[in-house]
Amino acid sequence: MLSDLLYHLDTHKSMGPDGIHPKVLRETAEVLTKPPSTSYQQSWLTREVPVDWRLENVTPIYQKGWKEDLGNNRPSILTSVPGKGMEQIILSVIMWHIQDNQVIRLSQHGFMKGRFCLTNLISFYDKVTHLVDEGGAMDVVYLEFSRAFDTVSHSILLEKLAAHGLTGMLFAR
Repeated sequence: MLSDLLYHLDTHKSMGPDGIHPKVLRETAEVLTKPPSTSYQQSWLTREVPVDWRLENVTPIYQKGWKEDLGNNRPSILTSVPGKGMEQIILSVIMWHIQDNQVIRLSQHGFMKGRFCLTNLISFYDKVTHLVDEGGAMDVVYLEFSRAFDTVSHSILLEKLAAHGLTGMLFAR
């Protein structure tokens, strides 16, 4: 899994604060698989992320308006490439579990691969037209939960994850 992840790194991305460029990791994937694998395993077992993986470079990216107004910039955060690798491994394990155990319904579009707001709209349109063709009626309410994840209680989130079988060292406090 790790060698595949390293081999498919986007070499056009910037290096993180650790100074390791993705191209170096990609071109040396076969040779370097063992040390990162050991680091990932150690991080997993101890539930601690290496200090170098926690460092970030934050750069303001101009959006629009008056350039001198810092409010017209958004932050761009560059993190460690090995740290992002660990995140991808954890994400793939979680997604495998979610898909294998059918935790998320097919009607979920928000963050699933290959499903977007547009696929949600098409699915919705299909259901509405079918209902109207049969002489039915429908009321619709769409809500926008901006920054919803930032306000989720972590203890409630951990309980929900545990209810779906995602427990163990990854989710322990």
